[in-house]
Amino acid sequence: MKINKRRYAQLITAVLYNCNIKGFVTGSIYKGNLKGICSPGLNCYSCPGAVTACPLGSLQTGLLSSRYKIPYFILGTIILMGLFLGRFICGFLCPFGLLQDMLYKIPVPKIKKNKVTRGLTYLKYVILVGFVIIIPLFKMAPGFCKYICPAGTLQAGIPLVCMNENLQGMVGILFSWKVFVLAVILLLCIFCYRTFCRFICPLGAIYSFFAPVSVVRVKVDNDKCINCDACTMNCLMDVKKVGDRECIQCRDCKAHCPVDAIR
Repeated sequence: MKINKRRYAQLITAVLYNCNIKGFVTGSIYKGNLKGICSPGLNCYSCPGAVTACPLGSLQTGLLSSRYKIPYFILGTIILMGLFLGRFICGFLCPFGLLQDMLYKIPVPKIKKNKVTRGLTYLKYVILVGFVIIIPLFKMAPGFCKYICPAGTLQAGIPLVCMNENLQGMVGILFSWKVFVLAVILLLCIFCYRTFCRFICPLGAIYSFFAPVSVVRVKVDNDKCINCDACTMNCLMDVKKVGDRECIQCRDCKAHCPVDAIR
């Protein structure tokens, strides 16, 4: 089976984010100096293998610990990554994105993109405001990490509970809820391309703001373009045009362009 360059990048990234092999053996979390650095993509801080912090988790923690102050360092890091890479991170540098891509390859009838799925893409902005910003500020809890994040449940919650008997005795309704959310999202990803990425992920929502200005992005040569729409029709994301807020810079559209106008 041929693996494209994007898949190699996703695999390498997943390994680099989670190269603390000792953690998977002992069921412990790495707490070294690298944990002060945010990974570009969604990757749970509490994963036994994680050697970096998650930007979303760090942002919520920053809002929690400095309720009346702006966490400039964390915001600056996210903005810098957004300005340089934008949603290229979603397409190439996110381990949970890789999992979604793999699940979609399972041969079952698929839900094609339509006006409804395009409308649902705005849900991730609601989740960003409600769970990443408002709940940490006013309820003093990391809302997204605590109630939704499927990556955290898969990478950290389930492995740590399985490897630590003390945690097994503490499992309650919240953990059951998180496992349920994870199961539903993974199931939907089989039928609907990148369900989490398109409709739920607040990190993707943040990076989408940088889509028009990021250094790394897909561009269309308007002098060559014949407006055939082959690029958008064949794109699995809910894009209206190449490079818009829903474009994850995967470059698959380039293969469908009959005049080689995409670079």
